[in-house]
Amino acid sequence: MTQTTAQPLSSRRARQWLAQADLRPTRQRLSLAELLVGDGQDRHVTAEGLHHAASRADVSVSLATVYNTLRAFCEAGLMTEITLDGTRSYFDTRIDDHPHYYWEEDGAITDAPTDSVAFDRLPAPPEGTEIAKVDVVIRLRKN
Repeated sequence: MTQTTAQPLSSRRARQWLAQADLRPTRQRLSLAELLVGDGQDRHVTAEGLHHAASRADVSVSLATVYNTLRAFCEAGLMTEITLDGTRSYFDTRIDDHPHYYWEEDGAITDAPTDSVAFDRLPAPPEGTEIAKVDVVIRLRKN
């Protein structure tokens, strides 16, 4: 009788997540995917934050590889990138259209209630273009 080792649920989730986008499950992709979706929760991360989490989990990966992997996940449709002020990018594992809160005091992003924002109309895009996406970021600070 052969003995098989059951794959942890977090690892199975990471493999399934990559498979749905037909991404090759390299060691680094799997490790980062497990940190992102292994517990089944949606995440908003920066590349630096994910790199730090990887280091704490004893995953050896460079910051450049984290950036490249996050961009590959976005290109594959697994994540979306939210850029604030053109200087800081957050990566979101929840890919449906939804608004965000940006907490100015700590620089965190969280999901805002989806039904909290409504548009009656959008401006017509310039000729020869189309609207690809509308990002809504609501900035919060304590008063």
